[in-house]
Amino acid sequence: MNAQLLSVVDWLDTVVLAMEPAVQTHARWLVLDTLGCIVAGRRAGPVAEFEYRAAAADPGSFYFSRDSSSTALGLTNANAAMMLAMAACWDEACEGHAGAHGRPGVAVLAALLPMSSRLTYGQFLKSFVVGYEIGARFGASLRIKKGMHVDGNWPSLGAAAAVAHALGLRPVQIAQAVQIAACQLPMSLYSPVRSGDTSRNTYLGHSAQLGQSAALAAASGITAPSDTVLEYALVGLGQAFGHFDTATEFHILQAYFKPYAAVRHVHYGALAAFVIRNAVALEKVTSISLQVYEEATVYCGNRAPQTPLQAQFSLTFGLASMLRWGRLDPWVYREPQFQDPLLRAIEAKVQVKVEPQWTKQQMRGARLLLECSDGTCHEKEITAVLGDAQMPFTETLLSEKFMRYCADSLSVAQASDWACQLLCASTDSHPLPFWKSP
Repeated sequence: MNAQLLSVVDWLDTVVLAMEPAVQTHARWLVLDTLGCIVAGRRAGPVAEFEYRAAAADPGSFYFSRDSSSTALGLTNANAAMMLAMAACWDEACEGHAGAHGRPGVAVLAALLPMSSRLTYGQFLKSFVVGYEIGARFGASLRIKKGMHVDGNWPSLGAAAAVAHALGLRPVQIAQAVQIAACQLPMSLYSPVRSGDTSRNTYLGHSAQLGQSAALAAASGITAPSDTVLEYALVGLGQAFGHFDTATEFHILQAYFKPYAAVRHVHYGALAAFVIRNAVALEKVTSISLQVYEEATVYCGNRAPQTPLQAQFSLTFGLASMLRWGRLDPWVYREPQFQDPLLRAIEAKVQVKVEPQWTKQQMRGARLLLECSDGTCHEKEITAVLGDAQMPFTETLLSEKFMRYCADSLSVAQASDWACQLLCASTDSHPLPFWKSP
């Protein structure tokens, strides 16, 4: 295994992003989109409270602000990583990777940002790409057991690689950082998603922190067995290690962006509902049938969700929100719209069924059928949503999403400046202004 890992790290070490414009662009897009989710997520009460308490208990030099005159206390690298990752996934609108069955970029970005004050933007993007490539590959290889949640698992491995690269470590040391992290991957539970408890939002923060410490350990000469990842698969997951892709092709180019604030599985039914809604009088709807692939029902089967986290993992809530409001963004999870009586009545009518053929073909999609009291029926099938390979995002759409997510936190001028810097700044520049004193 170590030879396979090292071959990928060696290849990535030779990559010059200036010669890979598509990769560099996609990396910039991921940074922009994730930071937009962070800006929005920092408004959540628990995230803001964590940031305040962490800074008071253990002050550091990281400030999520462009105002260098701020008198507020800063965060340490580790506490910043936790806060950034919590905020990024709070509204469930951040990136993902279908092949990895998770989101390789959030933990990588959260681990890197607090440690990159001396990096140029080009150096930062290269470390981000290294971490994303390692994380996505391990995500495809280390399939978690039933009852586990992916966020606290393999994302640590990508974070370790990213920070090790940012520290200037050699490929063999980067591989060692990954193996150190693999010695202690946590076993994070899915159960908070079912209960609606927000401890799930700390998982990626833990992954980012573990990545930081593993990279620093490798830099200090700490070692780990070369077959640690194989051992973890057997002991931690109870299965043989899966195929690890060593091809010199960029997984980051398959990273997807979310148009909606919900788990990706929810998007297909939600889009079908959005397409249908203007042709339907909601008060006349008597039954709603949603057919989806089996994986969607496993991860997003929450009914009558009582917390935003439960709703973000609910096929029926996302569909009902689109029928009721025509939108599925952080606004729908706030009161009074979250407990709107008509929204809840619509959600209760939805029947979810598994489409065997899609499941067999490992194909994502949704088929929505609405029957009404006047005898009319409305049907829509969706097999691709914005962000899938068949319907790629554009820079304009990503910028518009970023501006919406920043609207309640930054002025239009500030948000526009951030977007311009992240998308267009020279690779020799320093467009990430999160430190009082670099």
